[in-house]
Amino acid sequence: MQKILITFTSLLLVNCGSNPPADTNYALVLPSARVETRQTSSGAGLDVPTQVVVLGTGTPIPDAFRAGPSIAVIHNGESYLFDVGAGAVRQATIARYKYDIPSLYPSEICCLFLTHLHSDHTLDLSELAHTLWWRRSSSLKIWGPQGIDRIGDGLLDLIAADAQFRINGVQPVANPNGYKVRQENLQTGIVLKKDDLVIEAFLVNHGDINPAFGFKITTDDLSIVISGDTAYSELVAEKAEGVDLLFHEVISLEGLERNSPGFQRYHNSVHTTSEELARLANIAQPKKLVLYHGLFYGTEESTVLDEIKALYNGEVVLASDLDKFPID
Repeated sequence: MQKILITFTSLLLVNCGSNPPADTNYALVLPSARVETRQTSSGAGLDVPTQVVVLGTGTPIPDAFRAGPSIAVIHNGESYLFDVGAGAVRQATIARYKYDIPSLYPSEICCLFLTHLHSDHTLDLSELAHTLWWRRSSSLKIWGPQGIDRIGDGLLDLIAADAQFRINGVQPVANPNGYKVRQENLQTGIVLKKDDLVIEAFLVNHGDINPAFGFKITTDDLSIVISGDTAYSELVAEKAEGVDLLFHEVISLEGLERNSPGFQRYHNSVHTTSEELARLANIAQPKKLVLYHGLFYGTEESTVLDEIKALYNGEVVLASDLDKFPID
């Protein structure tokens, strides 16, 4: 089997005004083009504590160092994705080998939960649903806000020619229905309960993008809240009270002030500033506050940490792509 040595380093790219995460330097040997299938969750995966891998931390702005927003929760040998921004599927492939998590192999990912239907949170949906679809043991299951049925129909149209060629051709197709995603409209409350895993959806305020959701994920060993895109929300603070991990979007207050008045009004109505997030964290008191999907607008990325730490004494980190929690 061919192997590839990939070196992730900020020195590979010219820094054109942005600031790469400080911990992007590492080398990783990855297998090349390996096909993986599983009939059931691996026995080894059942013994592993709940893990969270941040696949992407970026925004709609193209970023050489950050894929689109996506967070994977791995529990009992299954991977549950929350959003799937551009580049998330490739990041899942890297994370599968970097952390030895078989269920993060793209065609083995069972479930996707979408906070809302902005494109930067959904651009890799087709790649996730259709990568090696003919080998999938079961189709991808998607929970999303109202409008997810339109996306599901669009995915069928997008893959129709490919599916026809493969099913009616000479290629062996283990699962002729593997390309057909299964979508379900999100409602508030518990949307999935499997053994000790509980996933709860709750409404957040993302301006005129309505409904938009955050998620609370609880297992026997970890509690997690994912904010999605939201303005300051007392409900997020309530759901995140005392959780192990709060993943929250953020916009730098200094960066926001560099925007035009129109964009300042917009962002203030749909996103949470660093000052507001510090206030929320002081109420919720999570064990660890993890910043992702951050808007910096030309400021040093560390600025947003400084802005929060000036007002909040708890543990706070700025996530980079492929960070894993809890930290070993």
